[in-house]
Amino acid sequence: MLEKQFNFAKSAKKLVEKILEDDHTGINHMILPKGDALPEHYTNSNVYMIIINGTMTLQLAGQEEHNYPEGSIITIPFNIKMNVSNRHDELLEFFVVKAPSPKTMRIS
Repeated sequence: MLEKQFNFAKSAKKLVEKILEDDHTGINHMILPKGDALPEHYTNSNVYMIIINGTMTLQLAGQEEHNYPEGSIITIPFNIKMNVSNRHDELLEFFVVKAPSPKTMRIS
């Protein structure tokens, strides 16, 4: 087989799981119930967030918060301060694709 298969969990509770990290890409899967958030942090690569359920509240670099619904794909450049939270009733589920892999990124 040439292909590799990766699986991700289903949950109704908070979940942060690393699906894949190789020399080219990192892929994470996250689930946040209402009122939950990720710790404030800086992006460690170019980030692509793919929202598959719920609505994400996102604040970047201290700017005004924005809400992004299911079906949105958000791109965020390298080394940007970010806050990700779920302030809505529905479970927030999304994938984070990092390209290139954070292993190859350097802060100048």
